[in-house]
Amino acid sequence: MDTTLDDPLVGRTLDGRYRVDARIAAGGMATVYRAVDTRLDRILALKVMHPALAADGGFVDRFIREAKSVARLAHPNVVAVFDQGTDGPYTYLAMEYVSGCTLRDLLRERGALQPRAALDILEPVLAALGAAHRAGFVHRDMKPENVLIGDDGRVKVADFGLVRSVDAVTNTTGSILGTVSYLAPEQIQNGVTDTRVDVYACGVVLYEMLTGAKPHTGTNPAQVLYQHLNEDVPPPSAIVPGLPAALDELVAYATARDPELRPRDAAGLLGLAIEARAQLAEAELDAVPPQARAAERTAAEDRTSVIARPVAPPVSHTSRLASPPLPPAPAAGPRIRRRGVLLVVVGVLLALGFGTGVWYISSGQFTKVPNLLGKTEAEAKSQLSAAGLGVKRIDRKFSAGFAKGTVMNTDPAGGKRIRGNAAVVVTISRGPEVVAVPNVKGKPLEAAKTELTSAGLALGIVTHAFSQDVAQGSVISTDPAADGPKRALDTAVSIVVSKGRPVQVPSVAGKPLDQARTALEGLGLKVETAPEQVNSPSPAGTVANQSVAAGTQAAAGDAVTLTVSKGPRQVQVPDVTGQESDAARKTLEGLGFKVKVDKPFLSFSNTVDSQSVPGGQSAAEGSTITIRTKGL
Repeated sequence: MDTTLDDPLVGRTLDGRYRVDARIAAGGMATVYRAVDTRLDRILALKVMHPALAADGGFVDRFIREAKSVARLAHPNVVAVFDQGTDGPYTYLAMEYVSGCTLRDLLRERGALQPRAALDILEPVLAALGAAHRAGFVHRDMKPENVLIGDDGRVKVADFGLVRSVDAVTNTTGSILGTVSYLAPEQIQNGVTDTRVDVYACGVVLYEMLTGAKPHTGTNPAQVLYQHLNEDVPPPSAIVPGLPAALDELVAYATARDPELRPRDAAGLLGLAIEARAQLAEAELDAVPPQARAAERTAAEDRTSVIARPVAPPVSHTSRLASPPLPPAPAAGPRIRRRGVLLVVVGVLLALGFGTGVWYISSGQFTKVPNLLGKTEAEAKSQLSAAGLGVKRIDRKFSAGFAKGTVMNTDPAGGKRIRGNAAVVVTISRGPEVVAVPNVKGKPLEAAKTELTSAGLALGIVTHAFSQDVAQGSVISTDPAADGPKRALDTAVSIVVSKGRPVQVPSVAGKPLDQARTALEGLGLKVETAPEQVNSPSPAGTVANQSVAAGTQAAAGDAVTLTVSKGPRQVQVPDVTGQESDAARKTLEGLGFKVKVDKPFLSFSNTVDSQSVPGGQSAAEGSTITIRTKGL
C-alpha cells in the first residue's frame, strides 16, 4: 500500500531548500524520499532519521560524524553524500539520487543471474567497499537492498548508515546491527566487526545472485543465526548444477566461518573475483540458470537481458560506459588461491577509483512512468499518452504541499517501470484542507493539545505569561486565534499558558532561615536550601542570599533557593602602627575591613599611634577597625 499520501513530510521543504516530492523507502533508522534541491535545481535523495532516534543526541552526533566521514569517500560506486542538516525534529542527509532499481528488485524479477551478470555486479560493489576499507570504514549492512543499479548501468553501494570506523570496532553488547541473513558468525557470537564482516556479507550476496536463494533460511531469525554459526554456506553448484568450481571456491573463501580464513578486506575478495572470472569460459559466464531457461519458455517478454561488457569501450563521445575498461585478464592457471599479482593490479585500480557498470535492457515491452508531480491534470494526461500509457483513474485528495489542480502522486511513481500498455492512477491535489481553530482558552494545556490535534492542527511554540484571571497551567490565548479565518491542515498553533497571578518576591536576606522559609511559603513559593553554607556579613544561621532577587515577579509554585550564612570570615589584623594613616587605611580596607581614623585635637601628625584591634589578632571581615594618630 502506498503510504506517501499519509507522510507529513511529502510536500514540505526542509531547511528552506529541499522540497520533498515522494517517499522512496522506509527502514529501521530512516525514511528515504525523492526531493528537489531548489537552490541547485537538481533531484536528490533525502534520508530523514526517524524522530524517535533523532531525539537521542548521542545517536544524532554519531550519525552526523559518520555521514561526514562517508562523504569523503568520493568513489564512483558509492552513493555520494551532498549535505547534512537539521530542520526542527528532522535530521537528514542529502544524497545522490540513483534512478533505477536495487539488486533486490532484480533478484525478485529474475531469480538466479548468469555468472557474468553476478560478477558484473559484485566487482563494482567490492571496489566501493575496498575504497571504504582503505579509508578505515566498515559498512556492516551489505545486502541486495543496498546495491543500486542505475538506469545508466552504474552499480553503487548505498546506505552507509551503520558504518563504523575500523579503529573503533567494539562489542555491540546486547544488540546486533545488520540484517540477519548476511551477518558474519563473529558478529552474532560476540558483536565484534571488522572489514571481514563485509567480505562475508558479499559472499552471501554472491551466493544469492548465483542461486536465486539465500543460503540459510528458517521460520524465525534464531534459526538463521544458528546456521550462520554452525553450518558452512553450501556451494552454489549444489543448487544450480553446472556452475563452475571457481565460483564455488569464491563463495567458500568469502563465507568461511573462521574470519582468519577469509580475504582481509574487499580489495582481497575483488582480486579473487577477477581471477575467478579469468578462469571461466565465455559459455560458462553466460550459462542461463535453470529457472531463467524455464522463464524463457513461459514468459519471455518479462525477461531482462544482459549485454556483455566489452573489453574496451569504443572511443566515441556517445559511448555509454562511465568507467575505464578492465585490464586484460591474466592467463588461466592454478585455482584462485594464487592471486598475488592480481591483487597488485586491483590495488592500482582501486587507487584510481575505478568503477564498473552492468547494463540491462528490457525487451521493449516496458516503459518508464514520467514524473508528473506538480503538473496540471491536462499536462499529466498528455505526457502519459505520449509515453503510450493510459489513465486508470483520477483520485482527488487534499494536499498542503501541492497547488490545487496539480498532480501530487502517481501509482506507479515517476521513474518506475510499467508495461507499455498499462495505466496509471493519478492523484490530483484539492489544495490544503482548511479547519477552524478551536477555542481552547481557559483549558488545561494537555486538553488544549488534544483538541488541536483532533482538529488536524499542529502544536506550535508554547510560552508562559502571568494572568490575573486565567488559572495557572491553562491557556490564555492562541495564535492564530479561534475567531480568525480557517487554517490549512497541520498549521502550527502557538499557545500562551498562564503562570497564574504574579507573586512579588520579598527580601529575606539576613533573616533566620525558618523565618525566611515561612515568609516565602506563605506566598505560595517553594523553598529549597543550598547544600553548602557560605561566609557572609550576616550572622550564622541567617540567610546569606536568595536565588530570586527581591522585587522579582514569580509564579506560585516557583522555587527560591536560600543560602545559609556561616557568619563573617575571620581575618588576621596586621600591625599598622607607625604607618601613615592613609597607607594604613588602604592596607586594612584591602583585607575587607572598614576603617575609622581618630585624630586628636590640634594633632598635626599622620602617623598611626594605636589601633582598636591589635596586630596579630583576628576580626570579622567587614567589621570596623579604628586607628588613632599621635597627639601633641
